[in-house]
Amino acid sequence: MAAQSFDLIVIGAGPGGYVAAIRAAQLGLKTAVVEREHLGGICLNWGCIPTKALLRSSEVFHLMERAKDFGLKAEKIGYDLDAVVKRSRGVAGQLSGGIGHLLKKNKVTVVMGEATIPAKGKVSVKTDKGSEELTAKNIVLATGARARELPGLEADGDLVWTYKHALQPPRMPKKLLVIGSGAIGIEFASFYNTLGADTTVVEVMDRVLPVEDAEISTFAKKAFIKQGMKIMEKAMVKQLDRAKGKVTAHIEVKGKVEKHDFDTVISAVGIVGNIENLGLEALGVKIDRTHVVTDEFCRTGVDGLYAIGDIAGAPWLAHKASHEGVMVADLIAGKHAHPVKPESIAGCTYCHPQVASVGYSEAKAKELGYDIKVGRFPFIGNGKAIALGEPEGLVKTVFDAKTGELLGAHMIGAEVTELIQGYVVGRQLETTEEDLMNTVFPHPTLSEMMHESVLDAYGRVIHM
Repeated sequence: MAAQSFDLIVIGAGPGGYVAAIRAAQLGLKTAVVEREHLGGICLNWGCIPTKALLRSSEVFHLMERAKDFGLKAEKIGYDLDAVVKRSRGVAGQLSGGIGHLLKKNKVTVVMGEATIPAKGKVSVKTDKGSEELTAKNIVLATGARARELPGLEADGDLVWTYKHALQPPRMPKKLLVIGSGAIGIEFASFYNTLGADTTVVEVMDRVLPVEDAEISTFAKKAFIKQGMKIMEKAMVKQLDRAKGKVTAHIEVKGKVEKHDFDTVISAVGIVGNIENLGLEALGVKIDRTHVVTDEFCRTGVDGLYAIGDIAGAPWLAHKASHEGVMVADLIAGKHAHPVKPESIAGCTYCHPQVASVGYSEAKAKELGYDIKVGRFPFIGNGKAIALGEPEGLVKTVFDAKTGELLGAHMIGAEVTELIQGYVVGRQLETTEEDLMNTVFPHPTLSEMMHESVLDAYGRVIHM
């Protein structure tokens, strides 16, 4: 059988992959997507979307427990974990099916199977029916990543879980250990802790949420402890002893090893890129710690071969992958493409309270040599936050004292994952403090705190 010929082949149908394919098709390129598991990739099926569905259930449960605070009555409050998980899987399934519709609508050819690249411009796909050969001048790698597993701490699906197991739990943990306090670890810790698990979080760095501004991390730690979590920083899980229904964790803290018993462990110690069995080494693709090395336009250095999303390195975010997909499709089609700037991409963590940030932290801005002005505004000073019953939080802004450039914004509190986009747009438009000060923010809204934080940086705060 003759090989099918395309203008572009995308390997992987996660957020970056399917978006790249759709954009390329919009630009008139004959496009194919090869996917070995699920349309929508990890994000829609096992990551961003189903975890947010779980967290929404725990958020509603938390509010029901606080009914009295709002003058309401709710008795015999409980939850059905199986039903919570079923709703989460339903949401993921609905969106995954939607991706198939979008690809079909845009006349993108979908090939389900495992791809290899035997030579430049050629893709061989192992399918249920045998092997298919495809050719294209341009190939985009969008194979994503998977959970990193450390020796001795490997998941078994029973006592020790990865995020996949945590999304479809065989039981509700009673005493839970979460290894790693990045976004994935903290979100699962928040979900299970809210539903009643006795939760301990172990972080090897000196603070939880280590990629966030230090002030936000400190605020978050206090909030988590208030909720009943135990936080162990500068700590490392050295060993897990597994027995029937029990795991004994050997945790090193300050040079001494402590033993703690748990019934469930969630390992959230990072990710590794899905680079195996693609034939990348033979093509001359450079790999750095399981991730493909690219330039600012996602080019690998091999003519016609691009890499986007998690396989191409940090930040490991679905919205970064999607934007890279559009950029690469535009570049291949001969359009003017703008490189993605990592420092202008927002990071969001959907724990309780939510955490969101964009740009440089206060420490990073100083490290880069900026003379800075810093503004802060607490949720307790905002009328909408008090009315919502969410008075705990903080908005922090960092400016270049010389130019007024918004260098970074950092938030913790209710709905900050929605609010952060205001500052993202501001950075994209190269907004200064004067622009933000002269902007009229609606009242009563949480967004007013964004205005007040800017005012505070310049000694003009009103409501504090």
